[in-house]
Amino acid sequence: MAVGRVPPGALTLRQFLRRQQVLQLYRNILRAIREVPAEQDRRCLKEWAREEFKRNKDATEEDAIRMMITQGNMQLQELQRTLKLAKS
Repeated sequence: MAVGRVPPGALTLRQFLRRQQVLQLYRNILRAIREVPAEQDRRCLKEWAREEFKRNKDATEEDAIRMMITQGNMQLQELQRTLKLAKS
């Protein structure tokens, strides 16, 4: 392969960075779910998160992906607030 040629199917820098954001969000959600005290609730939330990310894994439209990341972050913050309230 010649220098400067990008292999077919390679991600652009923007796509790579967006993918990293999505993966970080997923990891953060799973970490927050670990704090849920009830095993049944943890299992349910984990399955919900897995299904949501699987359902949207083929999304390619930049605006839609940004919107889903924003919604995911809001849901993560809500879960964290709820867990914080439950501990106090």
